[in-house]
Amino acid sequence: MDLSNLHIAFAPLVPLSVLAGLCVASLGVLGLALWQRARGSWWRVLVAATLLAALANPSVVRETRTPLKDVAVILRDSSPSMTIGDRQAMANSAVEALSQRLRARPDIDVRVVDTGRGGDGTLAFAALDRALADVPAERLAGTFLVTDGQAHDVPDAAALAAKGANALRAPVHTLVAGHRGERDRRLTIEQAPGFGVVDQPLTLSIRVDDAAAEDGQADANAAAEGGEALVTLIQDGGTPIEVPVPIGQATPLSLKLEHGGATVVELAVSPGPDELTLDNNRAVVTINGVRDRMRVLLISGEPNPGERTWRNLLKADPSVDLVHFTILRPPEKQDGTPVNELSLIAFPTRELFEMKLGEFDLVIFDRYRRRGILPLAYLANVARYVENGGAVLVASSPNDGAGLDLNQTPLGSVLPVETTGRDIETPFRPTPTDRGRRHPVTAGLPGSGTAETPPTWGHWYRLIEANETQGDVLLKGAEERPLLVLDRRGKGRVAELLSDHAWLWQRGHDGGGPQAELFRRLAHWLMKEPDLEEEDLRARAEGFRLEIERRSLDAATPPIEVTGPGDFKAGVTLTDSGNGRATGRLEVGAPGLYRISDGVRHAIAAVGPQNPREFRDVRATGTVLAPVAKATGGGIAWLADGLPEIRFVAPDKATSGPGWLALRTNGAYRVLGVHDLPLLPAVLVLALAFGGLLAAWAREGR
Repeated sequence: MDLSNLHIAFAPLVPLSVLAGLCVASLGVLGLALWQRARGSWWRVLVAATLLAALANPSVVRETRTPLKDVAVILRDSSPSMTIGDRQAMANSAVEALSQRLRARPDIDVRVVDTGRGGDGTLAFAALDRALADVPAERLAGTFLVTDGQAHDVPDAAALAAKGANALRAPVHTLVAGHRGERDRRLTIEQAPGFGVVDQPLTLSIRVDDAAAEDGQADANAAAEGGEALVTLIQDGGTPIEVPVPIGQATPLSLKLEHGGATVVELAVSPGPDELTLDNNRAVVTINGVRDRMRVLLISGEPNPGERTWRNLLKADPSVDLVHFTILRPPEKQDGTPVNELSLIAFPTRELFEMKLGEFDLVIFDRYRRRGILPLAYLANVARYVENGGAVLVASSPNDGAGLDLNQTPLGSVLPVETTGRDIETPFRPTPTDRGRRHPVTAGLPGSGTAETPPTWGHWYRLIEANETQGDVLLKGAEERPLLVLDRRGKGRVAELLSDHAWLWQRGHDGGGPQAELFRRLAHWLMKEPDLEEEDLRARAEGFRLEIERRSLDAATPPIEVTGPGDFKAGVTLTDSGNGRATGRLEVGAPGLYRISDGVRHAIAAVGPQNPREFRDVRATGTVLAPVAKATGGGIAWLADGLPEIRFVAPDKATSGPGWLALRTNGAYRVLGVHDLPLLPAVLVLALAFGGLLAAWAREGR
């Protein structure tokens, strides 16, 4: 007969304080009687004991119980570091074998959960908390962590001592997937600025470590190499730069940002002698470039209604330093005007076009014509300035048949058209070409219409006739002649606007047009702003989804190839979204660096943290989880040695030992019903009390 569900319960008929007082009083009276050796005293003790026991109301309680299964949790680490070597295969095999052993017992409820691949690092205990949210501590038999040992949310010492978390109230065992003595080389970005000034040096700090085995032995191969590793730096997919870096020391690297906006700096260290993975040999950082000041030289020719157009546009930008000269007269013109009334300062041709020309980001000739002010040698300097990376915009002026435009000078060698000397004076609407509808300077301008519908812009009335020689014609005018032409020459850029009537849009003539937006885009394209690159491939991460955008003047969209951590490789087909853009997306399952390529252009995107702690140390280890095992009575075993023996012990017994790990058998149950059986029924109490009193009276009467 199972007596574990039987127990005696008391339900006093009077308050405990009253019952205690009666007991004290009874003991006093009966003690005095016994001390005086009064006859019948023991019978009175029996009566008092019976009455006091009746007031305590004892009963035998029998519970109807149903046993509850103990809960055992198997947590499988599915973080990216588990893809190294044969760890995932070892873990899967161990989870399968362990779950089969545990499910063979009818009193165990087995739960298999995964950590997941998202987040920054392996969050094992967060996953355990979710798995045990509905499990009372008295039903938890224990937990098995099947992992490489690198967990990043291990409870601190105070939490381990308090055992506040549910998972810590039962043994937490660690089954390490991996091999002893693993080593690895890793690259870490210790400090990197979020912003930098374009063309100004900035410094980021990196560190290369050859992580030794857990036995603490030094890496003899690294020592043999002289304690240095070769780090490759790639800025915006450009030319790789190799830098030797000492191992185990923070090393500063200096670089310059070449443009405004985001610059992606990728770093990679050469493989070490005992590499586990190359994923932590690379790191990426995004630095936002800001221009300290953009210097623009504006040379205006003869007065015209749109003379202040460029000046107003550039002065509205607080980051632009504008140097503006207006040439009103040639030096040989003599009309008797006093010298002190001609201008505030002399035109510093030599200083601007020989000594300081390279300091300007953009040179604009606005309706400028040769008047003998600028010698041809200086215009040749401007042509070389473009070849070396400068930018020039020519807003042409009307011809007078004298061949005085800039296309007939040494500067013409870098200009994209050849003027004919003829002006076409007829109303026309500027119209985007097919390439213009795809180029970021003119694509999507308000009112530009479509390939089937003409733009709604106002008319212009003069076009300088020219023949295209090279470059991209973005706008055409009367007689289908080029109106706006852009080109790249050497390292620099040039643009030519073949009309002086753009100011009509600003005045709202005939409905006006997007003059300010067009000129703003044009100026920023010339100054190499990355957002206006006509041939570009970009990717950004939205959670674990890659958003890919390709911008091109070519309507064909080649397939995109994406490579990522481990052996990840996938193809993406982009969809044309208009205005020269094609977009696509790809879901990825792991954080890390992803390379995107269309065969010509390349991009890089960081999914998750740019320098994830998941790959800061990828060696299999039992050290990280050792404090948890010690605090909970758990054990640590290496799967390379085979799966340990699994035992089941009482809650007060040891739960780990050499070659074996144990789960607690808690014996939890649920009470379905309760039955009470009074120990002193009223009839029995009356019989004992009345009989005792009669016996005491009879004894005293003798």
